[in-house]
This record gives sequence, C-alpha cells and structure tokens, in this order.
Amino acid sequence: MKMIDLHCDALLKLYESKGTLPFKHAPEIETNMERLQAGCVKVQCFAIFIPSQIKADEKFQAALDQVDYFYTEVLGKNPNMKQIKEWDDFERLNDNEIGAMLTLEGVDAIGNDIKKLRILYYLGVRIVGLTWNHANLAADGVGEPRGGGLTTFGNEIVQFHNEHKLMTDVSHLSEKAFWDVIEAAHYPIASHSNAKAICDHRRNLTNKQAEALFAKNGMIHIVFYPPFVTKRKRATIADVIRHIDHFCALGGVKQIGFGSDFDGIDMYVEGLEDASQYPNLINELLKYYSEEQVKGFASLNFLNHLPK
Repeated sequence: MKMIDLHCDALLKLYESKGTLPFKHAPEIETNMERLQAGCVKVQCFAIFIPSQIKADEKFQAALDQVDYFYTEVLGKNPNMKQIKEWDDFERLNDNEIGAMLTLEGVDAIGNDIKKLRILYYLGVRIVGLTWNHANLAADGVGEPRGGGLTTFGNEIVQFHNEHKLMTDVSHLSEKAFWDVIEAAHYPIASHSNAKAICDHRRNLTNKQAEALFAKNGMIHIVFYPPFVTKRKRATIADVIRHIDHFCALGGVKQIGFGSDFDGIDMYVEGLEDASQYPNLINELLKYYSEEQVKGFASLNFLNHLPK
C-alpha cells in the first residue's frame, strides 16, 4: 500500500553531517531511500528545520544549505527520487519513482523578509509551519508562555500561502495562533500532530481544534513520537491507532494521514522505528478498518485534499 509521509528531518541530519551520510542507505537516516522503498513510501516530505543555536543572520543560509542537500544528496544521487514541486506532480510519478517535497518547519530563517519565503517557494517549498515550539516574528509556538497569536507579519505570510496555494501547517503553533490560522488560511493542515484527548501533551490537538481543521477541509497527520502518543513508557502501534480511532470519531475518517517525524526523534513506537516498517502499521489497521479507509489514511485522503 502506497504511503505519503508529511514530515521527516532527514535534511537536518544531512546538514549536521555536512553531507557525509549517503541518503541512499545510511543507517543513521530513518527515511533513507532503501527504507522508503521497503516501506512502500510513495512520497516523503522533507522539512527544512533550523536549530535554535544558529545565529539569526546565518539562519537563511542554513535553510539554503539544507535545500542544497535536498537537491544534491536526495535527488541528485538517487535518480528514482523525483521532486514534487506542483500539486499536479503527484499524478506524474511513475511506478518506480518516489516523490520528494520540501516543507518548512518554522519561518525563523526568513526573519522579517517575505522575499526570502518567496525564494524558498521558488525552490519548491509547498507546506510551511509558522513556528517550531518557540516564538518568532510570525507567531508564538506551543512553548511560548505568552501564548500569543499571529503577528501582522504572520498574517502576511498566510496571505502569501493563500495566493500561491501553499499549505499552512498548524503543528507547533500556540492555541491562539492556531485559531488565527484557521480563520485566515485557505489550506490549513497539521503535518505531525495527535489527539490531546488520548495523550495530554501541549503538541497535540484538542477536539475543538481537530473539528475546526476538518470543517476547513484540512487534514491531521498522525505523528509517531512516543511522548505525543501515550503517557506510558512503551508506545505501541495499538497506541497510534487509538489516535486514529479518536479522530475518526470526530468525523475525520477521510482527513487523516501520517507525518512520522522520523529523523527528528530519539525514541520510537515499537514496530515503527523507521520508514521501512510502515507495513506493520498498515497490517494492524486492516484488522479494524476497511481497505478503502486504510488506503485513505496511507495516501488517498491527502491526495483528495490538495489545493485546487
């Protein structure tokens, strides 16, 4: 069953290793090409994430460096990896090809300069999260005690997204910023978030947030980071499925997907330690859901909610 994964941090690993890790088969990369093939991943989204310790005037260059690794290491050395740069490109992938799409996790790299976002758009970024956990010039993240919403600049960014048919990612936003995005964004999405009712973590979404996303034709992509999955010491695939069950009960059966967070996590759901193990999740889901519903979770739901 073909998978679409909305979030991984492989570019950060390539950046931190200065390109010494071969994307094709490096065991350190949980979404390396061989694992994507083994897991039947048809499209992998690659996040540009800038660590907080990088100086402000060096952040945009760090983003460009990660884009360069995307082009040279992910695409350049693996001919079967094809860039998804337009929404129609999903339909153009051949059977032997894996799609790769750039996303941006936090707009810290652009400072207060919308032109830098335009450059990243030209390079292929198609999903943009306004923050990581901290505050920046666009909005507050979930880790900012102030809990503020979108700034004037943040609203300018969302309008840019609307005009260019980019998805605005609400994962990591403060609750106030989330509601501001729901009001302003044409294409809201949660690339890697779970249900707060199942696991009470600040990174997860409340029922009202989930319902608002579904009402706005947005999607929620389930994340595999154990602290977002369960409060127990061991996280299992059954725990992941509880989040799917919950969102389905809220009316989201056709608006659920996956955003693993592989390569950005240091602990794992048992049986979901890297991209090659997606079949473990699919096999369990098929015990509880129809094949049509599971195909939706795997990829078709996302394809049915692309910007028009």
